[in-house]
Amino acid sequence: MQQNRQQQQQVAATATAATTTAASPPQQQSPRKSISANVAAGIMSKSKINRLTRYIKTKVLSMSTDDYRKAALFATSSFDQDFQIPDLIGQTEILSEEHREKLCAHLPARAEGYSWSLVFSTSLHGFSLNSLYRKMHKLESPILIVIEDTDHNVFGALTSCSLHVSDHFYGTGESLLYKFNPHFKVFHWSGENLYFIKGNPESLAIGAGDGKFGLWLDGDLNQGRSQHCSTYSNEPLAPQEDFVIKTLECWAFV
Repeated sequence: MQQNRQQQQQVAATATAATTTAASPPQQQSPRKSISANVAAGIMSKSKINRLTRYIKTKVLSMSTDDYRKAALFATSSFDQDFQIPDLIGQTEILSEEHREKLCAHLPARAEGYSWSLVFSTSLHGFSLNSLYRKMHKLESPILIVIEDTDHNVFGALTSCSLHVSDHFYGTGESLLYKFNPHFKVFHWSGENLYFIKGNPESLAIGAGDGKFGLWLDGDLNQGRSQHCSTYSNEPLAPQEDFVIKTLECWAFV
């Protein structure tokens, strides 16, 4: 008798549960939750997980360095509203507003938000590398070198520190080379070597490898040379390997 009563109670409970399930609409899981639930439950196979992982990695690794920089810049909603080209302290004979806007996207973080201060110009201080060194004595700032050659090509370098005479190469991977003609291009550190900057009274070299220099200037700041070098894996910055300097400016971020 008691056993029959227990069986009846079980049947009633099962019927109630079935009715409740039928009355309740099915809940649709989001794809992300479904994947997570399947993985947790061990339903998704390892091969499927591996394929998904490879797909995600492919999408991420296909982004170039410039894509990452653009994403970092435009991910902040305030960029378009608040971004302003920094003020210039000093008169430039080379840089246009477009030049400055493009260069701003490649400045190291510690240079962002500072005015650009003219510390050396061949028009003001003469065509002398030693004068350039003297103007940067005790200056602690990255330096933007801007060159216009006699064919009106604009190019240069960003160094991680001020320029000075040294028996060995110095600087960090913040340094880079760039050119505007025929199109704007930036050449960041390749990681191949540490030949960032080397200066002596007779010449200044930025980037080197296999006897070639990314940017080389003579002691009179009259003639220069630009070649492909391992440090930046760059293209020559000027159409001709050897060029004549019309104007050279150096800007600090202070």
